[in-house]
Amino acid sequence: MHRPVLAFPIQIALFFLLFAFAFFGSIAFGAADISLREVWLALTSSETNAKINILREIRFPREVAAALVGAALAVSGAIIQGISRNPLGDPGLLGLTAGANAALAVAMAFFTNLNFFGIMLACFIGAGIGSLIVFGIGKMQRGGLSPFRIVLAGAAVSTFFYAVADGISLIFKVSKNVTMWTAGGLIGTTWNHLLWVAPVVLIGILGAILFSRQLTILSLSEEVAIGLGQRIERIKAVLFLITILLAGAAVSLAGNLVFVGLLVPHIVRAIVGPDYRFIIPSSALIGGTFMLLADTVARTVNAPYETPIIAVVAVLGLPFFLIIVRKGGRAFS
Repeated sequence: MHRPVLAFPIQIALFFLLFAFAFFGSIAFGAADISLREVWLALTSSETNAKINILREIRFPREVAAALVGAALAVSGAIIQGISRNPLGDPGLLGLTAGANAALAVAMAFFTNLNFFGIMLACFIGAGIGSLIVFGIGKMQRGGLSPFRIVLAGAAVSTFFYAVADGISLIFKVSKNVTMWTAGGLIGTTWNHLLWVAPVVLIGILGAILFSRQLTILSLSEEVAIGLGQRIERIKAVLFLITILLAGAAVSLAGNLVFVGLLVPHIVRAIVGPDYRFIIPSSALIGGTFMLLADTVARTVNAPYETPIIAVVAVLGLPFFLIIVRKGGRAFS
């Protein structure tokens, strides 16, 4: 049984402190030379100048978006790993982000004047369809949702949806728009975008925290959950809905970002233990911190040009993925 070195209130306080440092660091560093004093003035005063306007209208919404996307992907990954008891569980590996991507391509092809809310709704629908197909295929054969079968079904369904998205993009000549949206980045994020996405992500994380006790029991085994009187089908349905909301919101804002939902829950689980009452809030903070750091690297490593954030995330996440595969999911458990 995992015994954390520090009590959870201390751990969560340290995670929050790390998140705060990452957030202020991401605000301060970039192509434009901005001092910490100007960051402070942008937050606490009504003073305006060119650099403060850059902070308020470009960097603030972008970094808030990075934090929300990281938290959404990390929490959705933790939920999937808990429900399926699959160490490779991740929105990107189980058809959610691919389904959202395909729905986005359909929306852009057939509804050319769609606003951001419509795009976000399309991503929700696509994520739901993708996950339902994956888990439907996984339950078709005797033995139920084995981790191996879910991964295979997720890979096949994701490949199909990516092909659908590419085909629609080429036929209807919207490939440039779809590629720009789904390449994995936060360029052009505005406060108006956050007005739609932030409530969805925050409600999703709150719902995951409220159901974290049931998720902990479910992660042990379905037989244990039934024996303790849990209505597992209802609990799974609610948790799947939360996962769809979180993954759909993340894709609508930042495109297809893999590995975040895979590696963050593993790292968190190694620190706080197997209890999802601790894993969910910790994953939200660590996921947000990870995305803030990745976005800062993307903006600064080749300034004034920007490196695609999906490349930064992949470089950071691939070694963890290979370790998890090699250790059979026990590397960070």
